Amino acid sequence: QAQLVESGGGSVQAGGSLRLSCAASGRTFSTYVMGWFRQTPGKERGFVTAISATGGITRSTDSVKGRFTISRDNAKNTVYLQMNSLKPEDTAVYYCAASPLGLQVGTFAYKYWGQGTQVTVSS
Repeated sequence: QAQLVESGGGSVQAGGSLRLSCAASGRTFSTYVMGWFRQTPGKERGFVTAISATGGITRSTDSVKGRFTISRDNAKNTVYLQMNSLKPEDTAVYYCAASPLGLQVGTFAYKYWGQGTQVTVSS
């Protein structure tokens, strides 16, 4: 059974950094677009960033450009999210997801989801 498991979340002060990992198992995701989404209580899950199957193309929401970097290692079936210059508004549960479609920003395009990892940024 295909599974995505996030790790690396935690608490950090504003300006700090965290690196999230998403380990895939149960199938190979080397042909899938991989994305990161985030959600805060009472709000819809929103797109953060995504990376193409080969890793050559990325797409990010404006609020994280220049601060967050997505990467992948297909040999390890793992996707990473390096988050720098974190802000309190980055506080959320972060979800990893896999899509058989292109670099989509809508949750509808993603077939597999992880359970999420909490990121808390204090001011």
